[in-house]
Amino acid sequence: MAINSRQVQTQAQQQVQTLSPQQILAVKLLELPTVELEERIHSELLDNPALEEGKEHTEEAEGHEDDYPADENEESGTDYNDDLSLGDYRTEDDIPDYKLQENNRSKGETPEEIPFSDSVSFYETLKEQLDMQDLTPEEKQLGEYLIGSLDDDGLLRKTTEALMDELAIYQGIYTTPEQLEHILSIIQDFDPAGIGARSLQECLLLQIKRKENSPLKQIEYDIINKCCDDFTKKNKDKILQKLGITEEQYNAAVVELTKLNPRPGSSMGETIGKNLQQIIPDFIVETEEDGTIHLSLNNRNVPELRLSREFTEMLDEHTRNKANQSKESKNALLFLKQKVDAAQGFINAVKQRQQTLLSTMQAIIDLQRPFFQDGDESSLRPMILKDVAERAQLDISTISRVSNSKYVQTNFGIYPLKFFFSDGYVTENGEELSVREIKQFLKECIDKENKDKPYTDDELADMLKEKGYPIARRTVAKYRQQLNIPVARLRR
Repeated sequence: MAINSRQVQTQAQQQVQTLSPQQILAVKLLELPTVELEERIHSELLDNPALEEGKEHTEEAEGHEDDYPADENEESGTDYNDDLSLGDYRTEDDIPDYKLQENNRSKGETPEEIPFSDSVSFYETLKEQLDMQDLTPEEKQLGEYLIGSLDDDGLLRKTTEALMDELAIYQGIYTTPEQLEHILSIIQDFDPAGIGARSLQECLLLQIKRKENSPLKQIEYDIINKCCDDFTKKNKDKILQKLGITEEQYNAAVVELTKLNPRPGSSMGETIGKNLQQIIPDFIVETEEDGTIHLSLNNRNVPELRLSREFTEMLDEHTRNKANQSKESKNALLFLKQKVDAAQGFINAVKQRQQTLLSTMQAIIDLQRPFFQDGDESSLRPMILKDVAERAQLDISTISRVSNSKYVQTNFGIYPLKFFFSDGYVTENGEELSVREIKQFLKECIDKENKDKPYTDDELADMLKEKGYPIARRTVAKYRQQLNIPVARLRR
């Protein structure tokens, strides 16, 4: 039996989009947080003698590219303002060496020291304050366990009964609620103010108590102590009526209250043994009393860059004498041009990074403006990368690069940019709700439940529906698991 086989050769055209070396450099710089950008700039300054610190010579920066002949192998028409998300990177064979050198120091040089913290953890900082107290060994052990039970924001969200059970099961320590309350009151005197509070209300009250006595201090205390729910819901008229104060007194108290830190542990790094590098914010967002928001980049330690005047003058001289050049002079001209072009490309990439960061952060501020004005996490609206990309007119992958490992300093603390992104839930009426808001209410319901008869997922779903969150039981179970909350039978 004969088998006929035939080979057919076909030709297909495929368009593949790649990034130019300049775009690759811009992408790499965009991904760096501020501290690493400083190190990268200092490294480039050491490697490229055509680059130096100082304000740019405008006339040279604008003119040198037109005056010097283009390299035969150099790509032309590169747009430094191209979006940073164009397909895959080129292979390293297509990229000049100076683009690939991240740790380009000579053997005898030592790396610049970066201002990191001394790796003292949140737990160790509070434990040092605990060691200064005159406590019995048993009281000290209770204090250490309480410190270890604090959340990352410095608040204690475990009930006294839960702590007593954990101490008995895991530590073999049997204590009383009175003993725990006594040790907790000692911890609440530690710095920063508000540490060890069991709720946001108690956290703010602890901070107010440490203020100097004044008539305004009493008004602040009364607002949080007696009208906390009305204050969070901005029911000014009810507060004025309950406390019998004037609108001017209320406004003055609100200005002071917004200066309090609802997350006192955020300034101390992470908890229990996780040694963390000091967070240097990439953005600074300042909100004035009238609600005006100012955005700036944290570039205090990032030097300005310019082309070396000496190098550009040498390049000018070699270019003018090109007709009568020897082989050595031509090699020198090529070297000078490569260094100057590399320096100008690096300057342009740094500028592009700044513009992209500012555009992205401004879009986040515009979308989450209520939070930046009052610091209330419940006012954060659902927001995804696509929302920011559309407002900033950038690609989604560019927004993803910016939001990764970047932090912003606000009047209410330092937050990672990822904090402002959350999914949304659309109700039957078309109203968009934040998943973070739904989870917060779900956690509050479980915290307040009767531990002898905890709520089932069906009961929690009914409570959410009454609150205006029409969430299915299956969704309630998913959110509960994401909050690391066990099922009802394990919460008894």
